[in-house]
Amino acid sequence: MEDSSRFRELEDKIDYHFQDPSLLRHAMCHSSYANERHMGRLNCNERLEFLGDAVLELVTSEFLYEKYPKMPEGDATKTRASIVCEQSLAFCARNLSLGKYILLGRGELVSGGRERPSITSDAFEALIGAIYLDGGFTNAKDFIWKFVLNDLEHKQLFFDSKTILQERIQAHFDEQLHYKLIREEGPDHQKTFVVQALLGSKVIGEGQGRTKKAAEQEAAYHALTGKKLY
Repeated sequence: MEDSSRFRELEDKIDYHFQDPSLLRHAMCHSSYANERHMGRLNCNERLEFLGDAVLELVTSEFLYEKYPKMPEGDATKTRASIVCEQSLAFCARNLSLGKYILLGRGELVSGGRERPSITSDAFEALIGAIYLDGGFTNAKDFIWKFVLNDLEHKQLFFDSKTILQERIQAHFDEQLHYKLIREEGPDHQKTFVVQALLGSKVIGEGQGRTKKAAEQEAAYHALTGKKLY
C-alpha cells in the first residue's frame, strides 16, 4: 500500500482528516527513515513528539482535576505518570495498529521496529502534536479523550497487572508464578526485552518492553486477559 493510501486509512481510523497532510507524514517519520534518506534530523518526528507530550500532559492533568476533585496532588501526579508513560502509550498505539503506518529505515524495519514500544509511543505523541498544529487544541483534546483517556478501568488492569496476577494466582493455584527472560533484541542503546510469565512450567503470558520490568508487566497483562491461565 502506498504511503498516501496508508495515511488516509489512519485518518479514517482516528476520525480526523488533516488540512495539511504533510503534518501526518512528519509525525510518522522516524529518525531512522529521515537519516537513511539524508532528510536532516529536523524532518523526523522528534519535535512533534516533544509538542505532543506537552499537550498530552495538559489534557490529562485537566481530566484528572475535573473527574477526581478529591484526589490529592501527589496521587494525581502518580496517576498521570502511569497514563502518559511509554508503556501505556505503546498500549494505546497498539490499539490503533500505529506501527503499521510509521516510516522506518531498513535497519529498524527488519529488527521489528514497528512493534517496539519506544518507537510506537513516540509516534503516538507526535501524532498528538500534529493534530494540535493542524486542528488546534480542541481536536487534539478530542483525540486524547478518545484514544488515551477512554476505558481507564481496563487500562488500570494493564498498569497493575503484575500485582493483580500475583494475587489471583495465590488465591487459586498452588504453583508459583515466575518470569523468564527469553531473548533480547536490538542494539545496546535501544534494547527490547521479551519475557514469559510462567505458572510452574506452563507459559501463561508473554510481553516485551525496553526494561525487564516493563516486559514482565505486559506478560502479566496477557496472562490476565488470555485463555492460558485457566
